[in-house]
Amino acid sequence: MAENSKWDANLYDEKHSFVWKMAVALIELLAPKRGERILDVGCGTGHLSDQIAATGAEVTAIDLSADMIARARAAHPAIHFEVADARKLNYVNEFEAVFSNATLHWINDPEVVAVSISRALRRGGRFVAEFGGRGNIAGLISAFRRAWENLRLPDPPSHPWYYPGIPEYSQLLERHHLEVTYAALFDRPTPLEDGKRGLRNWLAMFAGPMLTNVPGDLREKLISEIESEARYDLFHVDHWIMDYRRLRIVAHRL
Repeated sequence: MAENSKWDANLYDEKHSFVWKMAVALIELLAPKRGERILDVGCGTGHLSDQIAATGAEVTAIDLSADMIARARAAHPAIHFEVADARKLNYVNEFEAVFSNATLHWINDPEVVAVSISRALRRGGRFVAEFGGRGNIAGLISAFRRAWENLRLPDPPSHPWYYPGIPEYSQLLERHHLEVTYAALFDRPTPLEDGKRGLRNWLAMFAGPMLTNVPGDLREKLISEIESEARYDLFHVDHWIMDYRRLRIVAHRL
């Protein structure tokens, strides 16, 4: 995840469980086997790492957030968790599979990550990942920009995420000995928890880099303005639905 990001592990677990609950199909695509060594990149608080380990696979799980790793270790003591950067993995030909869910859109050095993952995999090993793809949260990003303009704030920040399409990301992987065997880009509208506060919670959890330089007295006004601008497209009856688009990839190490 982004180097300068601060993560609230409690908020993540209590209000954003969809992050791991919607990854059942991705684990099925991974098809972990007993005895395989599998690396989980961007494991968060370890829910998916635990599901993979339950198949009998030997899991190593990493995240850049020390708070996330501390919570993961407390909840799943039998799994090996490490604080580590996906761009600087210290593994060479060690894993039958590398798995990643909802993480790689946070890293704006995708080429470096691909090199790191390719190096960690054994020949013939597989890389299975899902993350934000081209067009992800386009409605929210548009609402953010309108809200910024409405408040006449200077120099709107660019969004911090990396949302590639299939051709772009497939070509990147194949430059680094990862042959893409499956790719899908699809809409996945995602209901947020906590009713009317759902978008506010999402912004607190995930939009920190876009709000960091907004003075405290203006931040609440900006968040309220974002809610107002996003309401027509993203609020449904009594809860928010995020306009997620996901890129799902399977590649094998040549």
